[in-house]
Amino acid sequence: MTEKPLGFGYQFGAGAIAGVSEILIMYPLDVIKTRVQLQGKAPVPGQDYYNGMLDCFRKIVKNEGPSRLYRGIAAPIMMEAPKRATKFAANDSWGLFYRNLFGVQKQTQPLAILTGATAGATEAFVVVPFELVKIRMQDRASAGKYKGIADCVVKTVKAEGPLALYNGLESTLWRHILWNAGYFGCIFQVKALMPKVDKKDKTMAMFNDFLSGAIGGTVGTILNTPMDVVKSRIQNSPKVAGSVPKYNWAWPGLGTIMKEEGAAALYKGFLPKVLRLGPGGGVLLVVYTGVMDWFRKLSTQSI
Repeated sequence: MTEKPLGFGYQFGAGAIAGVSEILIMYPLDVIKTRVQLQGKAPVPGQDYYNGMLDCFRKIVKNEGPSRLYRGIAAPIMMEAPKRATKFAANDSWGLFYRNLFGVQKQTQPLAILTGATAGATEAFVVVPFELVKIRMQDRASAGKYKGIADCVVKTVKAEGPLALYNGLESTLWRHILWNAGYFGCIFQVKALMPKVDKKDKTMAMFNDFLSGAIGGTVGTILNTPMDVVKSRIQNSPKVAGSVPKYNWAWPGLGTIMKEEGAAALYKGFLPKVLRLGPGGGVLLVVYTGVMDWFRKLSTQSI
């Protein structure tokens, strides 16, 4: 019996639930990752300097309070529904498009990578404004500048123009292309290598989803962290009339960071990022698959 395909509305709902679940569990690691990525090679007088993930966590809790670990969370929560819906719906839609284009009946490893990369590019257009607000809210230097998300948006648009909300679009495109290609490509490969599981065995099916999603999230993170570092720098650099930002475009930005701080700086914040997006990728796939199965069962019962 072929599973009944579900429409975009179901994908949107499942993606929203999966994304918000992952955010609530993993968000403090994202704050720590951003703080470490934004700091330069040398400490800035009057500001905390972090010597790693645990040091950053300790100093944030000690000097700013535990609630600071969730600062800016409203932006990603608002973003999760369209972001995750776009991720999974675009991956399904582009997969069908490429299979028809190349005359292939079933998904293959190269097509899984190509589909994921294209879905990532699609997703990037949705997330850029939310990412920019999140980055500026997370940066301690900007903590007193914005009262909340709406205030951050208003002040950014007023000072830099409406298009400023899309600062870092190019680097965000690269970040999402690389992550989604690694994520969906690995999910396909890992599931192909694992023993087939009876769908009635919910525990093993969930384990397979978590393992393949976690491996995919880890590989995606290894691939896209340099672009994530550059994106954070670009989006945290306000546009000032008459001056060229230090970080403006992705690849030149990579070169600037390597020249000034060394190649290792391209992986700043990697540990909290991979700890979030490795298991987070597993959580995302498990919840998304589970919710979609639940929706499918509901739709079958309603017939």
